[in-house]
Amino acid sequence: MLTDAELIDRLHGGLPLTDRPFADLGAELGMAEDDLIERLRLLLATGMLSRFGPLFQIERAGGRFVLAAVSVPEAGFDEVAAQVNSWPEVAHNYRRDHALNMWFVVAVEVAEDAEVVLDGIEAEIGLPVLDFPKERE
Repeated sequence: MLTDAELIDRLHGGLPLTDRPFADLGAELGMAEDDLIERLRLLLATGMLSRFGPLFQIERAGGRFVLAAVSVPEAGFDEVAAQVNSWPEVAHNYRRDHALNMWFVVAVEVAEDAEVVLDGIEAEIGLPVLDFPKERE
């Protein structure tokens, strides 16, 4: 059986652009369409996935994506992750084996809002947030 990590990794490669993408992807993975959709619902409900949907070049519509990183003490990692993830502008958040051990993406509809959100997260968690704006596609 396909693990959740393997399924998520495959989803990063995109969905087939067909009339029934979940049926086609399910066939590729040896799953029924309904089973694949239910598994995605479960991953979203349990927080394994924070969102599932298309990615857009948000800058063309006036928005902005910013990759951000924080050095979080291990003892408080889960608490800080919960605080960061509570912001609706945080698209996803992941742990890295690095001095900057928490990375997350902020997505805003208005470019100027990115700094407001990053400053707010920094104030809430009490740790410096480093931002790495997208420079090119």
